[in-house]
This record gives sequence, structure tokens and C-alpha cells, in this order.
Amino acid sequence: QVQLVESGGGLVQAGGSLRLSCAASGSISRMNTMGWYRQAPGKQRELVARMTAGGSTNYADSVKGRFTISRDNAKNTVYLQMSSLKPEDTAVYYCKLDSWATMAWGQGTQVTVSS
Repeated sequence: QVQLVESGGGLVQAGGSLRLSCAASGSISRMNTMGWYRQAPGKQRELVARMTAGGSTNYADSVKGRFTISRDNAKNTVYLQMSSLKPEDTAVYYCKLDSWATMAWGQGTQVTVSS
């Protein structure tokens, strides 16, 4: 069983920055993908960014050039550095881990960007 614990959300003004962290614990396969998704009120959950253990990344077009995903495999932790935040980035951000053996979601962390 895998547990994911997110931290780092909060309230920030437009143009500001935040850094999210997600630490995984439990039975974790080395070959996994960790990523961030977000869900705004009334909208579907969408991919923000994800990163394989080998370092390959995918980003949503809406965050390219503003957000950076990184990970520390030794700590089973993934980070999301968010810069130049916009009000439309306001959402609950969820961490996700995928491997051949399991799929797990974090509990979510709120990010609110004021205009």
C-alpha cells in the first residue's frame, strides 16, 4: 500500500510563486511515475505535470514555462515549483503515483491565486 502526503499549498497573489511537495511512503516500485493533477470547482481533474523515475516529463500546455516538476528518488518525493501564478491556476492540487503494481492519490492541497 502506498501513501502520499502533499504540502505547500496556500494563498498567493497573481505573479507569485509556490512550491508543492509530495512524499510517498509504503511499498513503492522503483519504476514509477509521479505527478501533479489539479481540479478547479466545476471542472474535471486535469494533468499538470508528471515525471518518470528516469526523468522524462510531461506538462500541460497551460503551465509550460511557468511550472517545473522535479523529484528526489531517494526520498520518494516529487516537487512542483509554480511561478508566475495566475488566478486560473486556482484549484486543489493532487499528487499521484503510478507503477506496474499500484496507483495512489494524495489527499490534495488547495492553491488559491488572487488577482
